[in-house]
Amino acid sequence: MKITRQKHVKKHLGFFRNNFGVREPYQILLDGTFCQAALRGRIQLREQLPRYLMGETQLCTTRCVLKELETLGKDLYGAKLIAQKCQVRNCPHFKNAVSGSECLLSMVEEGNPHHYFVATQDQNLSMKVKKKPGVPLMFIIQNTIVLDKPSPKTVAFVKAVESGQLVSVHEKQSIKQLKEEQGLVKNPEKRRRKKHKKISGPNPLSCLKKKKKAQDTKSPASEKKRKRKRIRNRSTSKVLSEKQNDKE
Repeated sequence: MKITRQKHVKKHLGFFRNNFGVREPYQILLDGTFCQAALRGRIQLREQLPRYLMGETQLCTTRCVLKELETLGKDLYGAKLIAQKCQVRNCPHFKNAVSGSECLLSMVEEGNPHHYFVATQDQNLSMKVKKKPGVPLMFIIQNTIVLDKPSPKTVAFVKAVESGQLVSVHEKQSIKQLKEEQGLVKNPEKRRRKKHKKISGPNPLSCLKKKKKAQDTKSPASEKKRKRKRIRNRSTSKVLSEKQNDKE
């Protein structure tokens, strides 16, 4: 049974890796129902998930999931402790928290660019996740972790991409990177930096004007000193002439 499970996991992971760019470390978004099922089945998620997926994993959750578990009370206290040990990913619900299922759906919008796995026991959430192409789904059955096979929506999307009708998000990102490397598309961040560089300090001409004013203020003082020196010279010459007259 273990060999067949590993074969299915390799097959499903290879499908998501080749068509949607899913790679290690696998980021797995957990909700409260999955944490509760792991607690009841005595499943050590940090140990068993890397073994099952045969690669490095990161257990993640959101603030909305944690708040939902807090409001549900003592019955889900153990599930809340498991979720609190996970990495908290930023969700768009900073001011007003939403339900855990709604929050996880928002995390995999627009083609799931961060390559999240969704781990849940909520059937309603599972049905909505299956309608979004490129989102791996996980759940627990009979105390064992299961990676669900690609949904019909995901398979149809891949076929449309192969036939040239659609372009996947992974291909769009790779095309954009190639264009930026070849210089066909200018990076908007570089433009902004150049604009900021143009803004410089004070105008040097204004500084020169201030220096000219300082020179003008010094000129009358120097003229007074020169006048005083001339007056002193005249007085000494008068005294010398008077002394000569007295001698005569």
